[in-house]
Amino acid sequence: MKKLLETLYVTTPDSYLFCRNENICVKIGGEEKASVPAVMLDGIVCFGEMTVSTPLIGFCAEHGITLTFLSSNGRFYSRICGPVSGNVLLRKKQYQALDDDDFRMKFVQNLLVGKLLNEKNVLMRTARTQDAATAESLRAACQSISQYAAQLETCAGVDQMRGIEGAAAKCYFAHFDGMISPQCPFQFVERSRRPPRNEVNAVLSFMYTLQTRDIQAALETVGLDPAAGWLHTLRPGRPSLALDLLEEFRAPLCDRLALSLFNKRQLTDKDFEYDSLAVMLNERGRKTVLTAWRDRKQEEITHPYLGEKIQVGLIAYVQAMMLARVLRGDLDCYPPFVWR
Repeated sequence: MKKLLETLYVTTPDSYLFCRNENICVKIGGEEKASVPAVMLDGIVCFGEMTVSTPLIGFCAEHGITLTFLSSNGRFYSRICGPVSGNVLLRKKQYQALDDDDFRMKFVQNLLVGKLLNEKNVLMRTARTQDAATAESLRAACQSISQYAAQLETCAGVDQMRGIEGAAAKCYFAHFDGMISPQCPFQFVERSRRPPRNEVNAVLSFMYTLQTRDIQAALETVGLDPAAGWLHTLRPGRPSLALDLLEEFRAPLCDRLALSLFNKRQLTDKDFEYDSLAVMLNERGRKTVLTAWRDRKQEEITHPYLGEKIQVGLIAYVQAMMLARVLRGDLDCYPPFVWR
């Protein structure tokens, strides 16, 4: 099994990153603040305006460390990685499968069934700790999502599946506030993305960006092309396959952690910045979320399909590996990640 390496998140504006003796170093205001052995890292994520030395870029490319640049609010800018090391025969099979309607139908169906089951499980898990009225409302939402999941099995095409998934997501998010503690000062209201219009949406969007980055890295590690997917429309510069796999991870990995942060009152209004159009995490808020994200990735679970204990941070890699096995013909169909 692949070893889970760390990701270095740099959130302080005007930081300067450079390498010295195979260590990744960070200076702020001319003073060195951190030095991390490169052997411990598989990625560096930079938030906002900062400077990265040219030798460091070359060093990271040579040693397989991906550099990702995001805005201070978590919007994706770019990624820098070394030479593609994927198996050309595996990628050939992946590209051939793009035109295989049967493969596409089966993959998207399994993926979306997994997503809906994860949404249902998050609702059910929360219902156990809520008052009677809220719990009943959450359980009713679970029944609706189960019905949507059953409809996916009889769809005539991917477009119809997208419609069912959209209806299920609307039901799920309509009950999201019921999973937030009454003592929490924040509300979800409705899903808003570009830009997020409240604190809960700001955290969800930030986590979805982090998870997408991890999925892209996992796909490239096993030799797959993150841009060639089956659910999301193919577009230049769009990581369609990474966005495909993100669907099954949203509820169990991102939503659950976001709910935990809000329900435990680990985020306050001091962690956000506000303007007339959007709400965004500030530097303090990003550090709080990133610390929780890093800690969660170190936790161990039993993978529902493999039956083996793995770290949460390796789930994306395991799912990418199983998709590769499906494309090679070693597995009959893609088993989505479903976490109870």
